[in-house]
Amino acid sequence: MSTVTFDTLKFVETLKKSGFDDEKAKGIATAYQEASSDQELVTKNDLELALQKELAPIKAEMQVMKWMNSLVLGGIILLILKSFF
Repeated sequence: MSTVTFDTLKFVETLKKSGFDDEKAKGIATAYQEASSDQELVTKNDLELALQKELAPIKAEMQVMKWMNSLVLGGIILLILKSFF
């Protein structure tokens, strides 16, 4: 997993432009940075690996069901052919 970089100076400057004084802007920036520093982002690769891991048993079961359906269909075709010939 990856983390996001945070530009506190730019954030403080944006808050100052919005009307916050220097002390409040720095306090808000620090609080936001501390709150968001513990979180990690999930990457696309992480999601793909988790999805493959979760879907593997389902794919195996579907493969077995395909074989079973093929055998049943083959048996039905044999019974139809036997009844006509």
